Amino acid sequence: MTITIRQATIYDLQAIQNANLHNLPENYMLKYYMYHILSWPQASYVATTTDLSTYEHDEEAQTVDKYSQKKIDESKTDPSYANPKEKVVGYILGKMEDDPNPEDKTPHGHVTSISVIRTYRRMGIAEKLMRQSLYSLCECYGAKYVSLHVRVSNRAALHLYRDTLQFTVLKIEKSYYADKEDAYSMKKELVLEELVPSLFQKSEFVDDFEKDLLSDEED
Repeated sequence: MTITIRQATIYDLQAIQNANLHNLPENYMLKYYMYHILSWPQASYVATTTDLSTYEHDEEAQTVDKYSQKKIDESKTDPSYANPKEKVVGYILGKMEDDPNPEDKTPHGHVTSISVIRTYRRMGIAEKLMRQSLYSLCECYGAKYVSLHVRVSNRAALHLYRDTLQFTVLKIEKSYYADKEDAYSMKKELVLEELVPSLFQKSEFVDDFEKDLLSDEED
């Protein structure tokens, strides 16, 4: 299975909202997602996957088999699909501080919402979405730091933010959420050179050029 992290567009809005409604208690109107994507287009991303078997067809006849046609028809009515070829399995909404009179004048960003469909969790998707958004907020908008809130009961998210991404807990905000649960207010200073997403790829390519040359000489 291939997971692609790409910039979110207005064509992803329904699929983003679907991922939000099925995974989080904090829900938003469609225009709020559009506000993020149109105002800070480089700050929001989606994680998508494609079922390649759906698009196998006879090249000569140029016809799609019955199974594939059924999958394509289902994707047209399934709100998790941004288009017949892509299923949105996660998203992140990021933005710059938009308060006209903020207490802190330092340019900074905020992670509004992040969600990954349950069947696609524990695959590192949330971390990849976060790293891409943090890098873009810093590179494209000059953010010096990023803030976010997380439920005190969400231990998995707290582990990601505090232990993996090195966010700092600033304080606990009492009854922050609509259901009166407290939230950790968190912050991360941004240094562009430390945020390059490729630095955190799991695989490593080593080109031992000198060893190859020595091997050639011995031959």
